[in-house]
Amino acid sequence: MLDIKKVYQEIDRRYDEIVQIRRYLHMHPELSFHETGTAAYIADFYKGKDVEIVTNIGGGNGIVVTLKGKNPGKTAAVRADFDALPIQEENDIEYKSQNPGVMHACGHDGHTAYLMILADILIGMKEDIDGTIKFVHQPAEETPPGGAKTIMESGILDDVDSIFGIHVMTTAPLGTVGYHSGVTQAGRSYFKVRINGKGGHGSMPHLSNDPIVAASHFVVGVQSIVSRRVNPLETAVVTIGSFDGKGSFNVINDHVELEGDVRTLSGEVREQVKEEFETILDGIMKAYKCTYELIYSHDYPVLVNNPEMTELVVNAIKNSELNEVKDFLDCGQVTGSEDMAYYLEKIPGAYYYVGAKPEGDVWYPHHHPKFNIDEESLRISAKTMAAVIKEYLEK
Repeated sequence: MLDIKKVYQEIDRRYDEIVQIRRYLHMHPELSFHETGTAAYIADFYKGKDVEIVTNIGGGNGIVVTLKGKNPGKTAAVRADFDALPIQEENDIEYKSQNPGVMHACGHDGHTAYLMILADILIGMKEDIDGTIKFVHQPAEETPPGGAKTIMESGILDDVDSIFGIHVMTTAPLGTVGYHSGVTQAGRSYFKVRINGKGGHGSMPHLSNDPIVAASHFVVGVQSIVSRRVNPLETAVVTIGSFDGKGSFNVINDHVELEGDVRTLSGEVREQVKEEFETILDGIMKAYKCTYELIYSHDYPVLVNNPEMTELVVNAIKNSELNEVKDFLDCGQVTGSEDMAYYLEKIPGAYYYVGAKPEGDVWYPHHHPKFNIDEESLRISAKTMAAVIKEYLEK
């Protein structure tokens, strides 16, 4: 049986290592599907340890480290992502990103750091573990199709009985653990539309088919999906984030390109929005004598936390005697998307949140160029996950 207080003591003793790893990764961020240096750094950390290491999963940068305990039992997996974002960091810190235009602005450096040290501690206590733990170091969470999909398709997690993950959140105070049971995070779809008209001189619009006018009506019209087609008790968000019709002030362009995404909390609404989107697009383009080319793909599915596993997480942490945890918060459903959903589609598990808001009145949200975390959240992440693993394997 795992001595959880001993694990906590080791986490405290090695907390500086967690911070050191996190800051190294923060200084050397890499974009989704290009995290070769990060993957090599993680793999090197585990070399020579009493574990099985599988790298380059599915032809990508994924790593799964398998720790087999002294006796057979259940198999648990813990996942941490490690990709960064195309953002120029604006923080004035000694560990600022050294990769221009790339930044760890979502906390994935912290996820990786806490899991590496927690894994190493548990490797040293494998004689006290009944069952198997798979530590999943995942690339490409930020960019579809996402690294989780590739890892799941590889089959390396086919024998896993349950899976858990953490996201640190600067929107929540340090000491807070957030959770929700059932449907928790939205699924996401992506679209790109090229609207083709007939260009011409700005003084003679009657001789042209203006794609900017057609596109503008579509931008307004597509919002009626949310306000008039989807049941108001359901959730849907349609965002057009890019409208590219740039040209000369006195010229009617011959085409316009739009890009955006859709967030929904059910598969049924996801399909309904797609159908309505295509109907509105087709009708408006016909009305303005334009044609269109459409790419519309479903990316990450809806993230659904298993109720039993969510209850296990909350109870494990509540019963863990952790002074660092001050509050529990049921976060409800959120419209942000997460490729952790791919694992939870197939494997019962739970994804929970650890407050990481820095001290003081000034803090920045995820994906902001001044994003940063209170690194004490990584101590809490390691300890709470240790409690969850113990509770699951020994229950």
